[in-house]
Amino acid sequence: MSRFLAALFCLALGLGGCALPRMVVLQDPLTPREHLELGLAYEKQGQYPLAAQEYQAAAKELPGAYLYLGNAYFYLGRDGEAESAYRQALEAEPKNPRAYNNLAWLLCARGEELEEAEFLARRALILAPAGEKDAYGDTLERVRRARRDGKPACERPADASPAPPASEKPPQP
Repeated sequence: MSRFLAALFCLALGLGGCALPRMVVLQDPLTPREHLELGLAYEKQGQYPLAAQEYQAAAKELPGAYLYLGNAYFYLGRDGEAESAYRQALEAEPKNPRAYNNLAWLLCARGEELEEAEFLARRALILAPAGEKDAYGDTLERVRRARRDGKPACERPADASPAPPASEKPPQP
């Protein structure tokens, strides 16, 4: 009888063990670089919400991805998040002229903090490679025009949410 009870007890333990919940930790199959590349592909297709998700995943280990994240948020009309991402890009890469330029463009498009926008645009122009100076100079000129005229001189991307006029020049990646 005791053998029967012992066997029954072992059987109950064995079957009960199958029903216990298990924690499974899944690892992300993509590398940060792959998330960045996937984000670029989504952005090229105009799928900015998906691009933003991928850039967010990439930025955990590739701080340079904050620049792309800022661009995606800017296209989505999420200005506060775009500004935050651009500022994180500047922290991560303080010599990246695109981060300065794109933050200056965002501030100019909002018509806010134009003094800071001019400083950022000047900094971008100083840091810009020789072949890209014209684009950064254009941003600086537009910011100065916005300060002089008291109204935004930098357009939003054509498909951004609060979309005044169609974009002539979207932010550079």
